[in-house]
Amino acid sequence: MYKIITIMSIALIFNNKDPKPWKKQLQNKTLDTDIEIYPNIKDKSKIDFIICWKPQDKVFNEFPNLKIVQSVGASIDHITNSQNIKSNIIISRIVDENLSIDMWEYLLAVVLSQMKNINLYYKNQIQKVWKPQEYQSINNITISILGLGKIGSYVAKKFAQIGFNVKGWSNSKKEILNVNSFYGKNGLSECLENCDFLINILPLTSETTEIINTKNLKKVRKGGFFINVGRGEHLKDLDLIELLNKKHISGASLDVFREEPLKNNILWEHPNIYITPHIASLTNIKSAVNQISENYLRFIKNKELLNIVSLKKGY
Repeated sequence: MYKIITIMSIALIFNNKDPKPWKKQLQNKTLDTDIEIYPNIKDKSKIDFIICWKPQDKVFNEFPNLKIVQSVGASIDHITNSQNIKSNIIISRIVDENLSIDMWEYLLAVVLSQMKNINLYYKNQIQKVWKPQEYQSINNITISILGLGKIGSYVAKKFAQIGFNVKGWSNSKKEILNVNSFYGKNGLSECLENCDFLINILPLTSETTEIINTKNLKKVRKGGFFINVGRGEHLKDLDLIELLNKKHISGASLDVFREEPLKNNILWEHPNIYITPHIASLTNIKSAVNQISENYLRFIKNKELLNIVSLKKGY
C-alpha cells in the first residue's frame, strides 16, 4: 500500500471521446482537486490519478507521481497495450450493470434479425425481390459465448432464460443456470462445436489475440453466424472472409475493429458482413462518474479501490 500525504490532481486523457462532459460531471461531484484535460496540464508532477480512454502511446511516462489509472470503460487493453505500466500503478475499470443490459439487448437484436432473415429481406427489398424464406426458432438454436466475465455471464444467462441452448467458454468453470460451461484450452473446441451463433466477448490478452481464426471458425456448424463485440484484435479478418466466401460461415456482425474508426478496409465490402461503429454497449457517463469519484475518494483515504484489474491476467 502507499501513503497519501497531499491531495494532488486528476488528468483526463481521452482519444475518440470528448472529455468535457466527463470533467463537468466530475466537478459536479465537488471533488476537492484540480481536474485537467490532457495535454493542457499545468504541472504533470502533481498528477497522481489519470482517467482515460485509449491514451496516447507511453503518455504515462510524462507523469512521475502517477498512482492510479482509471479506465472509463469495462476494458483495459487500450491502456496495457500502449503504456509502460510501473509496478506501483493500480489500474481500475468500470463495472456497470447498464453495460451488461445494453450488450444483451444488442446481441439479442442481432441474433433474432439473423434467425428471422431480416438482413436478407432488407437486401431483397433493395432489389424489389419478394421471396419468403424458412426461419429459425429459439429452442432449436445453440449459441456459444466466448468470455464469461461480468458481461458475458449476464448475456449467457439471459439467452438461456428465453430458451436458447447456451454454451460458454472462459479460463475457469462458471456456474450459470442452464449454461453449459467449458474452460481452459481443452474446453474451447467443445464449446465451439456445432453452434449456430458464435459470440465473442473475451478480454484481449496475449492468449486471446487472434483466437477467432480459421481453425476455430471451422468448428462452428456450417452456416453458422459470428458476432464480435470483444476486440478487433481477436479476429483474423482474412480468415473470416475466406470462410464466408466458402459459405462455411453464413455471415458476421462486427462491432469492434483493429483500427477505429474503420477506414479503407475490406470488411466494408463483403455483402455478408454487417458493421456497427462500436456501439453495442456504451458507457453511461453519470453512472461511471459515480464509480470514478468513489474510487478517487477511496484513493485519498488510502482504501482499496473498486474494480481493480489484474495486470497478470489482463482483466
